[in-house]
Amino acid sequence: MDHAFARVRASAPLWIGALASVALFLFAVQLLGTATEAAAVPLRQFFAHHVSGDAQALGVSWFATYVLTNGSIVAALSVSLFGNGIVTDAQLFLMVAGSRLGAAAIVVLIGALDYLQKRRYSLGEATSLGLLAFLLTHSVYLPATVVGYLALPWLQHPLESVGTRTNVSSQFSPLESVTATVVDAVGAELGFVLAITVLFASLNLFDRVLKRVDTAWLRARFFRRFQRTWVALALGVLLTGITTSVAFSLGVIVPLYNRGYLKRREVVPYVLGANLGTLFDTVLVAVVLQSPVGVALVLALLLVSTLLTLGATLWFDPYFRTVEAAHRRLVEDLRYFVGFVVLLIAVPVALALLPR
Repeated sequence: MDHAFARVRASAPLWIGALASVALFLFAVQLLGTATEAAAVPLRQFFAHHVSGDAQALGVSWFATYVLTNGSIVAALSVSLFGNGIVTDAQLFLMVAGSRLGAAAIVVLIGALDYLQKRRYSLGEATSLGLLAFLLTHSVYLPATVVGYLALPWLQHPLESVGTRTNVSSQFSPLESVTATVVDAVGAELGFVLAITVLFASLNLFDRVLKRVDTAWLRARFFRRFQRTWVALALGVLLTGITTSVAFSLGVIVPLYNRGYLKRREVVPYVLGANLGTLFDTVLVAVVLQSPVGVALVLALLLVSTLLTLGATLWFDPYFRTVEAAHRRLVEDLRYFVGFVVLLIAVPVALALLPR
């Protein structure tokens, strides 16, 4: 009994930290929605002037994810803008997709930091998992973006039906009054900045809490099951969906992968699953902001990407051989590596700077 009580007491800070981070996240999302609503007119003018096209919306969100190294922030902001009529259905779909296309940047950063801490391998080897994550993410989300975007005209009526017939009830009315008071006190612009800051703080707090989790236990219990493709896929979805942190779910395997404890074939389905689980928090944001069409659009992207992921898993051997060949070229040939990095930066910038 004493032992059980000691374990509960030892884990109490983790639970308190987790609950605090969730509360901060919900507050930040609601504050973001309130501030965006208050600043709707200047934001609408800005987007009409600088982000008038669909391709521009994709490029801006894609590149913004690189800058912030956090796709969840960009996706949450996109849903907030949509909820206030500043971006269109198609632009929201593309902005959320862009937040996924740039999200692997955090894995490259984690690999680089691991390299700086323990220089047992080259920088290319240390960022190997990040490059792999980019390949896997783009192999799913690039076609998902194209297919979903082209299908939007046929989905327009069902989405409008969802918007008029579905009532996403809000359980956060106390937060609405609090955030309205905050925005009235500090103004829309400062409220917007404060919302982004608190959103960052909530995600950073959650990451700090997750760092105290016994990852050795996770590795012993879960990661040894990676030899089963479907189990690895499910673990990627589960761990990322529960923690809403792809930085945690992928970051926890970076040292194992870099040191050869996990094979690339075992990691691929796990990363594919993590790429699906990372959209769950965006669905939550749309629910909190009472945007049923926003929920439907995010779910549409999740549905298309899920179908593509399942297809890659069903035909895993040819899919893995293709990914493996591309990854080997990037790691072993500097020309391919430089060309790939240049494309990753040039494509979203070119999209964002397209003329009206």
